[in-house]
Amino acid sequence: MRYRSLGQSGLRVSVVGLGCNNFGGRLDLARTREVVDAALDAGITFFDTADIYGGQGGSEELLGEVLSGRRDKVVLATKFAGDMGYGPAAGASGGRAYIRRAIEASLRRLRTDYIDLYQIHFPDPLTPIGETLAALDELVKEGKVRYVGHSNFAGWQIAEAAHLARELGTTPFVSAQNHWSLLERAAEEEVLPAAQHYGVGVLPYFPLANGLLTGKVRRGQPIPANSRLAGREGYVTEEKLDRVEALIAWAEKHSRSILEIAIGALAAQPGCGSVIAGATSAEQVKANAAAAEWEPTPEELAEIDALVPRS
Repeated sequence: MRYRSLGQSGLRVSVVGLGCNNFGGRLDLARTREVVDAALDAGITFFDTADIYGGQGGSEELLGEVLSGRRDKVVLATKFAGDMGYGPAAGASGGRAYIRRAIEASLRRLRTDYIDLYQIHFPDPLTPIGETLAALDELVKEGKVRYVGHSNFAGWQIAEAAHLARELGTTPFVSAQNHWSLLERAAEEEVLPAAQHYGVGVLPYFPLANGLLTGKVRRGQPIPANSRLAGREGYVTEEKLDRVEALIAWAEKHSRSILEIAIGALAAQPGCGSVIAGATSAEQVKANAAAAEWEPTPEELAEIDALVPRS
């Protein structure tokens, strides 16, 4: 496994991260432990969850239990600002009162006294970003949080937050978690340039396009019943299938798998920090980690970019 700094920070993350959204939902305690064990064995150190995953706290609770005694082996990231049912008294999701409540609950569920990367899950239109930055800065100074990041911010929001952090002298965001895959490259239009300019590392989620970039769904074949795409036939468009088939053909020509292309080529994009891939089995974790070992040459990356352009 390779490791790199996240943005312009001292936080080192594995090139492939483990998305923990299945814990507490599709996976029970035993299966969660299998996935976590496999990730650690493969050298994956970056674990990303959120307080809303697993049904309002389920993912954090299971992760806290299976990491007992080995918390220091991982870079633990979680998020706040989802619907946790706190009610009006907690205030807006980006406000100081809400953040205080959210961090204490996450620390308790995760059985730890600090979070490596604490991220606001969604932009809060009700709270000035300066208040959010100030509240997060307090957590950093108290040692409860080491670095802060955001998720689902637009390019202009990344720029605004960076400018305000400099102006206020607060801890800046070091990461941006956004939807990004070789099939869905809108993040490269504004998010990537803004993130690179302000020293923010990008964490792609849904890098496998809900399974389309695993090769399990091909043109003319039914969608597997146990797939994430089951019931989402509208997502599987002809344009996406064209691109999948083109990538598979290129992969076969170069003795690679489409999984290697999906993860390796995305990880090689300028500004990419850690490719966050979810998993429901130890085998999937091992495959994701192995796929990251391939590093495309500039010429190979250019060929792949031509097959799956941004537009």
